[in-house]
Amino acid sequence: MLFFWLGRRCVRRVILAAVLLLGAAAWFGWPSRAAAPAGVTISGFAFAPATLTVPRGTTVTWTNEDDEPHTVASADDPRRFKSGALDTGDRFSFTFDTPGTYKYFCTIHPHMQGVVVVR
Repeated sequence: MLFFWLGRRCVRRVILAAVLLLGAAAWFGWPSRAAAPAGVTISGFAFAPATLTVPRGTTVTWTNEDDEPHTVASADDPRRFKSGALDTGDRFSFTFDTPGTYKYFCTIHPHMQGVVVVR
């Protein structure tokens, strides 16, 4: 019914405008909606998943499920993010706004390493 009311030309213009707007959003990397939160579990002296891939703008939350304290610190120098000591049940969150690969580790147990890939 809308098609007949607006006419063919108007419908084509609306569709073209929508396509152009969506194309511009993709071109400039504008998120179409807020990124869903993502999580990493600290358990058994390991980060799970070891590699997490998320869209730009995602807040990642690490949760310590071990009986030992752990930290989450970026491997960059200077550090982009660093938690304090996380006891059992404690959480640390960081929002990744820039695409890239972010390596991190536990400063108490340096063998514990993980990666967040931001697209």
